[in-house]
Amino acid sequence: MVHAIHGISKHINTGAKGFTPNIYHKEVTTMIVQHNITAMNANRMLGMTTNSLSKSTEKLSSGYRINRAADDAAGLTISEKMRKQIRGLDQASTNAEDGVSAVQTAEGALTEVHSMLQRMNELAVQASNGTNSQDDRKAIQDEISQLTTEIDRVAETTKFNETYLLKGDDNTKNVYMKGHDAGLKGTLTDGADSATFKIAAGALDAGKKVTIGGKEYTIAATKTEAEDLFKNAQTDDTVTIDGTSYTIKGTTDADKNEYKVDELKALVKDGSTVEYKGKSVTAINDQNNDNVDDTDSSVITAAHAIDLMNAELLAANNIGTADHAATMGNTKPTYSSTDGAEFTINKGYATVADRLSFSLHVGSDADMTNKINVNIETMNSAYLGIKDLNVKDSTGNAATYAIDAIADAVSKVSEQRSALGAVQNRLEHTIDNLDNVVENTTSAESRIRDTDMAEEMVNYSKNNILQQAGQSMLAQANQANQGVLSLLQ
Repeated sequence: MVHAIHGISKHINTGAKGFTPNIYHKEVTTMIVQHNITAMNANRMLGMTTNSLSKSTEKLSSGYRINRAADDAAGLTISEKMRKQIRGLDQASTNAEDGVSAVQTAEGALTEVHSMLQRMNELAVQASNGTNSQDDRKAIQDEISQLTTEIDRVAETTKFNETYLLKGDDNTKNVYMKGHDAGLKGTLTDGADSATFKIAAGALDAGKKVTIGGKEYTIAATKTEAEDLFKNAQTDDTVTIDGTSYTIKGTTDADKNEYKVDELKALVKDGSTVEYKGKSVTAINDQNNDNVDDTDSSVITAAHAIDLMNAELLAANNIGTADHAATMGNTKPTYSSTDGAEFTINKGYATVADRLSFSLHVGSDADMTNKINVNIETMNSAYLGIKDLNVKDSTGNAATYAIDAIADAVSKVSEQRSALGAVQNRLEHTIDNLDNVVENTTSAESRIRDTDMAEEMVNYSKNNILQQAGQSMLAQANQANQGVLSLLQ
């Protein structure tokens, strides 16, 4: 049985029941015009070539190997994650650069504050000199006041992108000033809100010299203490009383200035100076009971020395602390030859704005380790401890104590500038690292997403040639069936 279907003959041999037929195919050339298989095949192949050429053209014109998810779904996912990281790191680098600018602005302002403090120190040293008159110190005070006002103005107005850098934030805190020893000889221990000043044992014993407020004093003895100086004198020992030398003997001979110890004590009067074995004491002559010798104001008792020290410590610790003045302990110390004396200083403090704190985000992730914190204290005169600094007293002591206060202010500004410099150095390293990561990540993302132009140009040329060939073959295929017309003539 033969079936002719569109030019294909199928010959089927049938045999007995159960016999498997032998089937074979044979191509038969026919002149059929219901289809154009050759042209259809050529057109299909041309379409495939045109599509490939279109993709090559797209890749070459865009520069991307992946222009849509269909090009490489996995590659697109990886590329987009890398792009997110790259753009985040680019912005992080910009954030760090902005941080550097802010820090530089603050540090630049503090540079000028430092300069003004140095000038104030110069003026304080000048004012502390005894050759200056009251009018001189007043003129010096005028300049110091102007500099203090300018420091406050700088602190109030320095800003970056509408953020006031040296003004602090809206909260307040108490800042305690450093303790000062007023130039006294002893040991100062500075604490958080108080300080202690200790005088060593024996420092205020009778006959000792002590300097208080720039003036030297001699610690006086009582008449009994002056007599006790030589109570254990031995025979032939020499005792000097008011410039006259006496020899200790077993019997008294006034003509030879030879006395028994007990009889020699009678020569000691109020105001007498007694010298024995290199030690000298003065029996105070204090008819006024003010612990100061009536004839020599530089001769004072240990108790009066404690009073003077207490006053000087108070004055020294109140320089520049107009808001909340320093006070001394409720109980005035008592001097002991064995224990010395210890003063308690309740330090003065200023109520100022709390420090300004802000963070710089220098990473592409939400990790808090990507935050670099910047803290800037308010740099006004109150915080620095130089508010209402006074150097115009008659003695020059206030100016002397002002030197210490200014030194503390310089230290605070230096500490803040140092902290800002450390942050700036860190930020510069951060920027370098971010740029390096961006560069490497960009390179990796490019290998995934970008087109290899050389390779793709080869594909483009191939597909272009194939397209031209396909177009030619399609034209020829369409001409193949034209021969049937000769049969119709």
